[in-house]
Amino acid sequence: MCRAKSISNLENSQQTISPKDTGNGNSSKAAAAIVAGPSRNGSASWQFGRSKRLLMAAISPDTFTIISANDAFCHLLGRSVVECQLWDLFNEKDQSLCQQLYQRHIWHQVKKQQIAQDEEDSVIVSLSSPLYREPRFLQLWFNCEDLKITPIDPESELRLENYRVEGKLLLEGIDVTASEKIRQTIGQLIDRDALVNPQKFQQINKQLRSLFRATNMLIIRAESSKAQLSFGTDYHSLNRSVYNIECLQTSHFFRAAKAAQVCNIPDLSQDCQTDCERSLLDLGVRSLLLIPLDILAVGQGSESHQLLGLVGLTSDRPHNFTTFDCHRAAELIPALTCALRQASGQQFTHIHPAVAWRFLQEAERRSWGLPPEPIVFTNVYPLYGISDIRGSSQERNRAIQADLIAQFRLGLAVVEAVCQSQESSLAEQLKLDLLNYIKSLEEKITVDAEVTAIEYLRGHLEIYFDYFRTCSEAARSAVDSYRESCDNDRQCIYQARSQYDRMIKAIDTQLQQTWESWQERMQKIIPHYCDIELTDGMDHMIYAGQSINSAFSKFHLHSLRYSQLRAVCDCARTAFRIQGQYDTQLQLTHLVLVQNVTVDIFHDEKTEKIFDVQGTRDIRYEIIKKRIDKAVDANTRDRITQPGMLTIVYSTDEEWEEYQKYLHYLKREKWIATPIESGPVEPLQGVEGLKFARVRVLPES
Repeated sequence: MCRAKSISNLENSQQTISPKDTGNGNSSKAAAAIVAGPSRNGSASWQFGRSKRLLMAAISPDTFTIISANDAFCHLLGRSVVECQLWDLFNEKDQSLCQQLYQRHIWHQVKKQQIAQDEEDSVIVSLSSPLYREPRFLQLWFNCEDLKITPIDPESELRLENYRVEGKLLLEGIDVTASEKIRQTIGQLIDRDALVNPQKFQQINKQLRSLFRATNMLIIRAESSKAQLSFGTDYHSLNRSVYNIECLQTSHFFRAAKAAQVCNIPDLSQDCQTDCERSLLDLGVRSLLLIPLDILAVGQGSESHQLLGLVGLTSDRPHNFTTFDCHRAAELIPALTCALRQASGQQFTHIHPAVAWRFLQEAERRSWGLPPEPIVFTNVYPLYGISDIRGSSQERNRAIQADLIAQFRLGLAVVEAVCQSQESSLAEQLKLDLLNYIKSLEEKITVDAEVTAIEYLRGHLEIYFDYFRTCSEAARSAVDSYRESCDNDRQCIYQARSQYDRMIKAIDTQLQQTWESWQERMQKIIPHYCDIELTDGMDHMIYAGQSINSAFSKFHLHSLRYSQLRAVCDCARTAFRIQGQYDTQLQLTHLVLVQNVTVDIFHDEKTEKIFDVQGTRDIRYEIIKKRIDKAVDANTRDRITQPGMLTIVYSTDEEWEEYQKYLHYLKREKWIATPIESGPVEPLQGVEGLKFARVRVLPES
């Protein structure tokens, strides 16, 4: 007599498993195929009938040790004999699932409720196998028909530990890896942002590649007369290309879309007629599995199917995909359609929250096959500002000059060492060339010097290095010093420029952090669109109006304008702190451009910009934005922007009256000092009548 030791430990489990269709209709036949036989240790064991798919193992109900198993089970585990505890095969979560399954089976026996559905209760667990790189999914169930369960104390309450379990416990199962992966993939695909969230995209990509033994995934989105192809495994480094639909007429993609069914391309190299396919072939693609996706388009009272796009699996091996892969891919079509529809609806990535509602509205329209409508925000007020690093171009030129001179001098040292070791007219001439180049670099640096000077060294000096190293020990040492100094990603001396780049990045980063802290406060005034651009300094562009947020009023406009000035003053203070933290001569200027006239902005999907101004009356503002930071005082010819100062550019007396009030507020809050410098702006190309006011920003007290 023996009793299952772990029964009492199972009773407190709260998880409920719904009955599933296990497909184990051959369970009783499998049990009948078991015959008793002697084991090596003399105890009872079981011999199994042969089965390639059905997994079977005999379990000792008191210790849960696997006593014997059929060939399929042993093969999966990579062992000829399986003698271990059942729970050791699974992780903690799956152990719990199997224990709960066993508990339910015992209760069914105790209560004599052997209903078909109950008997087919099963769980799906994962199991690592040496035969596969990834875990396999198994559907398991217990066969308790040959167990004898008797109460220890018939008068005791109904608890499992009051029962004695003896006899034969059979574990049965099948490998359901493919169907389980399909189920998991479907669940991931129908999740929101499945193809636009980087983490979710990479999970789906990995799952699909595993399911179809693929190398890569590609997505083709159809939009009007264009098709965008995205190819790769990493969301952030996808290879994206755009093709005209007409250029794909003879492609496998077009044929798969026209056939409206999963298409297997065994060997792309044997039939490759378009530039798109040739580019894939160049990237190592040999076979393709194409899954066309369409949606029901509604227009003018009629319905038709419209191509949404294609999802493809690629392999670097020819004849990689099978007929079974086509059937599996077909199962994924509804979920893939859902995911691509959402992705197409969210093609406007990184949209500012204040205007996202309009983009989502348009995306929803298109997802139902409706024709595109322009995204326009009318009568919005523009607020533009810039914090510019004065003299950054000259500073970078000095860094280029220092690096090039250092590299040429190292090259000169190599040639001098060669000349000392042997007489060589060519080496002497090369030495003179290097001396002339160094003299030219010391006198001035040209725009193209950064490229042409390095090309000269590579084509006229470095090609001889292998020979020069054999000339003498000094020459070898000089060549090694040169190469060591150039041992970086750029293959040249990049010390001064690297220091300059780090300085610019530090300035831009701190400016951005300052601005974003103010943006959080400004968005609380009224939601508005804001975009920043970081180059040698920071530009910001704000649009605010009722077409963006219906609650917008003059009070919100004036509040935003005043907050913008305070934010720019804080950016100036950030620049003061940077100069105190770093040993740098770089200085920043700060400018705000005022315009009381509203503009219309629209999203042009043909450009990378989120918004462009619409209409000729708004072009003037864009011209000013591009040229104002270089503008000069019409009287003194000095730049209107000066380091450590805030410059306000305006056109009308009404604008000046409003901003004069703001300057008074800034002075009262100790942001700025008096006096106010002012004057006319020298006419820009196509723009006249601008004026400026300039004040000094006070350091933080």
